[in-house]
Amino acid sequence: MKEFSDITEEEIEYQYKLILKNIKKLRLERKFTQEKLALSMGFTTATFYTNAESHKRGKHFSLEHIIKISKILDVKIENFFKEDDDF
Repeated sequence: MKEFSDITEEEIEYQYKLILKNIKKLRLERKFTQEKLALSMGFTTATFYTNAESHKRGKHFSLEHIIKISKILDVKIENFFKEDDDF
C-alpha cells in the first residue's frame, strides 16, 4: 500500500488535469459556456470558474464544485475521473 509520502506532485497534477479535461469536454458536449456553468453553480462571474478549468495560478475545483458540476451537466461524477472517452 502506498503511503501519502509516496504520492508525487506529478501524480496529483495529472489527476487535476484529467478532471479538468473531462469537465471541459462534457461542458462543451452539453453546450454550456463557462459563464453559464459558473452562474449555474452560484458564482456571480465566470472568473474563478475560468481560472479553475484552465488551472491558471494553481486554481482548481473543490469536491463541492465537482459535485455541483456533475449535477448541472447531468453526468455521474465518476466520469470526471475516467482516462478514456467512454462516458
